[in-house]
Amino acid sequence: MRLGVWAVDVDERFMWMALDLARQGRGRTSPNPMVGAVLVKEEEVVGSGGHLAAGTPHAEIIALNKAGKRARGAVLYINLEPCCHHGRTPPCVEALIKAGVSKVVAAMEDPNPLVSGKGFQRLREAGIEVEVGLLEEQARRLNEAFIKYITTGIPFVMVKAAMTLDGKIATRTGESRWITGEKARQFVHRLRDQVDAVIVGIETVLRDDPRLTTRLEGGGGKDAARVVVDSRGRLPLEARVINRSSPAPTILATTEQASPDKCALLKERGVEVLLLPEEKGRVDLKALLQALGKREMTSVLVEGGGTLNYAFLERDLVDKLFLFVAPIICGGREAPTPFSGEGVASLKESWSLKDVELKQFHQDLLIIGYPGR
Repeated sequence: MRLGVWAVDVDERFMWMALDLARQGRGRTSPNPMVGAVLVKEEEVVGSGGHLAAGTPHAEIIALNKAGKRARGAVLYINLEPCCHHGRTPPCVEALIKAGVSKVVAAMEDPNPLVSGKGFQRLREAGIEVEVGLLEEQARRLNEAFIKYITTGIPFVMVKAAMTLDGKIATRTGESRWITGEKARQFVHRLRDQVDAVIVGIETVLRDDPRLTTRLEGGGGKDAARVVVDSRGRLPLEARVINRSSPAPTILATTEQASPDKCALLKERGVEVLLLPEEKGRVDLKALLQALGKREMTSVLVEGGGTLNYAFLERDLVDKLFLFVAPIICGGREAPTPFSGEGVASLKESWSLKDVELKQFHQDLLIIGYPGR
């Protein structure tokens, strides 16, 4: 494929191609990052590929296999530093050296301590020219979950909530289906398809009895692990979240307040019971995230009520917010809000969103941002 005349920098064009290829693995590569690779020789793409799932060939290997002998003397454009360690697959730097690639243009260094510059060093030692930093911000945003997980051992935490114009997530009687329209709900199912776990509180289960499965328009999709935060072990034995028709596990995050007999019955139904330390009489949420990280979960989606949402926010455990606003008004002093809890005493203590992005789904508005004090 010859690429012809470019309107912008040629290197950027090839890097955008690598980023687009990387996105094809979204929701399937965990605990690995999303990576795309493009091999170019005399302005012609001779090989390209994306890492599609953990345990499958890396993007560089796919590109090299497609290029064959044409890889010698080619330039590799890649959104992340090639690996130099043995993991589920052999190191990619050695394959690049053996193929005779002349130059590597990478968007960013791999934050994984096992790599972190060592791949670039090995390439340079072999006489391969290396450039780093092209479209780095875009590359970091693409792999934000992997970066958080690999540097902290804790999953990237996203909180999703849907509210009315007056900030209610349900009516005063608890009715919440449906605040937003079908297009907005499909977006949420796509989010579920991309994360390793969906987290809810026990009150959500008792009130709504959700399945927490992924139901994409047209079928398909991947069910994430379903985590119920329930300090006293009140999860009903017949709750729909305990769904044996789904291959995804159900995890009860609880404490020693839960009855051992009840936990045994839940285990018989296939529920994994995770006993965690307490914090103010409730499940220690940081301990929960650490436990999920040890299970190689890199991203989680919190779909709780106001109490659980605020508990994550109060502990500064939220990395990203997805807040839907529907053009309806419910009113009601007792109607629940997306973030309840004690709340802050002054505006100076409040959270604000950074890097805000707006999307519209029919009449519903979606606000995406990164919370910070």
